[in-house]
Amino acid sequence: MAHQAKVIVFANQKGGVAKTTTTLNLACAFAERGHRVLCVDLDPQGNLTMSQGIDPDSLEKSMYDVLVHHTSIREVVRKREIDIACSSIDLAGAEIAMSTQIGRERSLSKALAEVNDDYDFVCIDTPPSLGLLTINALTAASKVIVPVQCEYLSMRGLIQLQNTLTMIKENLNPDVEIEGILPTLVDTRTVHAKEAIEILEENFGDRVFASRITKTIRFAEAPVKGMSVLKYDPDGKAAYAYRRLAEEVLANDKEAGEHARGPTGRALQEDRGGGPAPGAGGTPEGRGDLAKDARRGAAAPGAAVDAVGARA
Repeated sequence: MAHQAKVIVFANQKGGVAKTTTTLNLACAFAERGHRVLCVDLDPQGNLTMSQGIDPDSLEKSMYDVLVHHTSIREVVRKREIDIACSSIDLAGAEIAMSTQIGRERSLSKALAEVNDDYDFVCIDTPPSLGLLTINALTAASKVIVPVQCEYLSMRGLIQLQNTLTMIKENLNPDVEIEGILPTLVDTRTVHAKEAIEILEENFGDRVFASRITKTIRFAEAPVKGMSVLKYDPDGKAAYAYRRLAEEVLANDKEAGEHARGPTGRALQEDRGGGPAPGAGGTPEGRGDLAKDARRGAAAPGAAVDAVGARA
């Protein structure tokens, strides 16, 4: 079988939920374990690019050129702690510039095909919207990680993301699956945060990562130095949290591979998630698919999220 890089997209149209922080630090945690990793900055704000000490204004070419002019993605990759395909403010005009292109939703997927053999993981940071840039990312994705700040407004965004994923699965990328929901910026001192995590776990079960990304000043300090938290404070709690998250993702990947190879893979998947396996008239259960909840109308998660708001 030909090598296939695992493409992980970090998505949530709510801003300020630690998408960029998670993209970089999980990628660096993978790299620490010897994996070849490419980060793609698909946010016009260029925060991922800046977090590795690169000035977006100094770039001659960026992801804008890759998506709009079909420049080779190799031309916009810089080598830092990990390889990073850089972004600049020009990317803000990409959606308009791409609007007349045929197959515009697959522009990123085609660009990544060129470097598929070069990496084990491709980690994509997305803008805080569900526009064409995010749709490009989800169309190229193998898995989606949803960082969710443990607050009412952030959790509401899950329902909109579910609906978008349903559309992507039905029309563009039937293989995209949810890797998991990641509670971020957790303030363990507050009752609200604890209630929010309880609601997530009640409604999404083992789709919620066991790892918790707690609030710390290290996340603000590290980008100033142009480095990940794992390099800036390698022995700190923040670095430990992302190493633990990497272990979870890698373990899930290994488990999925064993299920796919084993003769009882379908039975194991049904036992874990309680539903039919792909190809058995259903969609993946467990951590595999939030879109199923969207097809049900997302009634239960929505009601639960409203309950958090009411308690607040």
